[in-house]
Amino acid sequence: MKKWKIASPDSETIAQLCREQIPPLAAHLMAVRGIAGIKEARGFLQGAGGLSDPFLLRDMDKAAERIGIAVEEGQKICVYGDYDCDGITATVLLYTYLQSVGADVFFYIPDRDQEGYGMNLGAVQAIAAKGTDLIVTVDNGISALEEISYAVRLGMDVVVTDHHQPRESLPDCTAVVNPHRKDQQDVFCDLAGVGVAFKLICAMEGDSGDEMLEYYSDLVALGTIADVVPLREENRVIVRHGLENLEHTQNLGLAALLEACGMAGKPLTATSAAFVLAPRINAAGRLGQVEKALELLLCEEAESAAALAEEICGYNKERQSLEAGILKEAAMLIQKNPACLYDRVLLLAGKGWHPGVIGIVCARMVEKFGKPCILFCEEDGVMRGSGRSVDGFDLIGCISRCGELLDRYGGHPAAAGLTLQKENYADFCAALQREAANMCEYMPAATLWIDKSVSAGEMTVPALKSLQAMEPFGAANEAPVFLYEQCRIEGVYAMGGGKHLRLKLKQNEQTFYAVYFNMPPENFYYQVGDQVDVAANCEINFYQDKEQISVKIRDIRLTGFRQDAYFEGREQYSRFQRSEAFLKDSASRSIPNRADIAQLYRGLRDRSPFYGNYDGLFARLGGQEKNYCSFRLGLEILIERGLIKVSREKRGFCFSVPQKSQKVDLEQSPIMQKLHLIEG
Repeated sequence: MKKWKIASPDSETIAQLCREQIPPLAAHLMAVRGIAGIKEARGFLQGAGGLSDPFLLRDMDKAAERIGIAVEEGQKICVYGDYDCDGITATVLLYTYLQSVGADVFFYIPDRDQEGYGMNLGAVQAIAAKGTDLIVTVDNGISALEEISYAVRLGMDVVVTDHHQPRESLPDCTAVVNPHRKDQQDVFCDLAGVGVAFKLICAMEGDSGDEMLEYYSDLVALGTIADVVPLREENRVIVRHGLENLEHTQNLGLAALLEACGMAGKPLTATSAAFVLAPRINAAGRLGQVEKALELLLCEEAESAAALAEEICGYNKERQSLEAGILKEAAMLIQKNPACLYDRVLLLAGKGWHPGVIGIVCARMVEKFGKPCILFCEEDGVMRGSGRSVDGFDLIGCISRCGELLDRYGGHPAAAGLTLQKENYADFCAALQREAANMCEYMPAATLWIDKSVSAGEMTVPALKSLQAMEPFGAANEAPVFLYEQCRIEGVYAMGGGKHLRLKLKQNEQTFYAVYFNMPPENFYYQVGDQVDVAANCEINFYQDKEQISVKIRDIRLTGFRQDAYFEGREQYSRFQRSEAFLKDSASRSIPNRADIAQLYRGLRDRSPFYGNYDGLFARLGGQEKNYCSFRLGLEILIERGLIKVSREKRGFCFSVPQKSQKVDLEQSPIMQKLHLIEG
């Protein structure tokens, strides 16, 4: 469950923007995004500011000069890339540019399974054996101090272009171009790896970027969107221009992929690029077929491009199947050891899990459980992990504190990768939980940011069209989330073979429909007649040649849900399960007394049997309880004493009150006795 945070923008800012003929809904969203005046609003809408001088990036002059010499003198250049969509597009971008200016150039991308991310000594040696004079990295290299030192000893120069966070020391090489360098000032620092590579090309051409965008913005935009970097300032310029070019791309591979995905001839958005195109490019890299993605994007024959595009779509289906299998196994591990859900960071490991897929599964686990997660695949005594986090918890910072136990690691606050020996795994898990506790006494909850509470009546096609000027939506300019409050569920219908739901909702006598993707009926714990609040994205779709609003549910909860009581209590309950002391500021609200337990018993008796999960039961009964911790502990005391039974069924848990139960002494409950000791 996520914590909802509803924006409360400045009303005067909204009024000012409306006076300047900006539609009310767009004015509200701009104010939410911190746009304070009409000048800033016009700049945001029109993409004012453009691209900055590439030579503002430290070492860009050295990088451009060294590559220029290599081109002029016919020296052999290796573009060393990465196997994700950002790295693949960056590789294709720089490789094709260098080819176009007559360079002797080849590329190298490490095998994901055999070599892992970034530079490695074996690859450096193989590149040197080809008579290479210069290595230029894209989307990697900032942490490869040993490998770059080795390359230099072998007689090669190295230019690093990267966007990942540097460590304390930079590589000792010809040039290090990275907007996150500590000595870097006055530049836009949120470029993707392909964005940094694009800046290098602009520097080589003596162009600020406007001309080069005409040639390369389709590739740069796709890599930028895929890497989920903030779509603001220069990234916004790149992606807006790139989406326009992508619809009419001259890249035969991209055109074939659009056709294979059923997107050819249709308007493209950052969302469709992120959820349709990027996963297919990534799938090739994840499954060890990165050369197929490169071959596609470099293809010069339409027939071959079409065949490659179909092949890459097949990899995406295979990736989805692998993902489903790992999710199922992870669920079984949690079922065997439910205590792992109370750890600060959820850690799971499995044999045979595909290392290229665990990152996606990890993101789904974070979405489901609302906490940081790292999944590991074990093979030949080596543990390879991929982690994802929530806002407010620096995952790579926490991992780096345990660095002495790791073979290698890298990433940023929201995502990380790491490798370690199996014999260090248990020590690492313990160390990570300790460091997480040192960093965050109160673990942050996953958050859903809501832009505006709306009525079904005000969400019209013209109102939504007024938001199109705010696109592209993505990181730091998210697709708006709207809140429909106090809706009555009128109908629940399965879709997509039982994988999704369609809800019929009624708000203020107005009926509308909403789709809830990836929500099978057996996991939906609401019923016809319930009054709910719905957080959703809204889009304009065509149905029978008519424009209509499509409502896509992001989250749903009962109207009146006590959010603060839930999240405060959830943290306290996790601390209790970890045998940690309660946080003092809410301890009194977290410990149930006899009256609380009796009230809980009566509430459940009136609803017995109840099918669902613990969170759903709290939502139904939580209005009567102190907080979620008090509710869970009270429930466990009742279960201990045989007054409530809990069984696992297909529809979730079944909570029931036995028809005949003897009078019992709650004070004999071990949990109750432990709580008395805590109270002193």
